[in-house]
Amino acid sequence: MLSRSAQLSMLAALAVYTLVLLLMLRRKRLTLRYALLWIFSDVLMLILAIFPRILPWFAGLVGIYDHTNALFATVFFCLILILMSLTSAISGLNEKVKTMAQSNALLEKRLRELEEREKQP
Repeated sequence: MLSRSAQLSMLAALAVYTLVLLLMLRRKRLTLRYALLWIFSDVLMLILAIFPRILPWFAGLVGIYDHTNALFATVFFCLILILMSLTSAISGLNEKVKTMAQSNALLEKRLRELEEREKQP
């Protein structure tokens, strides 16, 4: 089980984490679509901080001998989910940029052809 000081430190860190997340959402620096996994990780860590007895149970369930390592594994899992989500979003945006660049090139070619036709008598 987490010590009282570790539990209080985790709650303080989560308070700062939540505040930063809410400020980013309010200032539109982060859209709700991408914030959902951050919010999920925030709620998960908050549950673990408020109910520290869940951590040893979870550690035993997955075969981790030390509950501190289970906490790190949980944080690592949340970060991997977030990274996979962001990678997926970036891949989709990359495809959109490629399609837009190709479309722009075709439009520029068409514009040049029209300008050349206009110059000819």
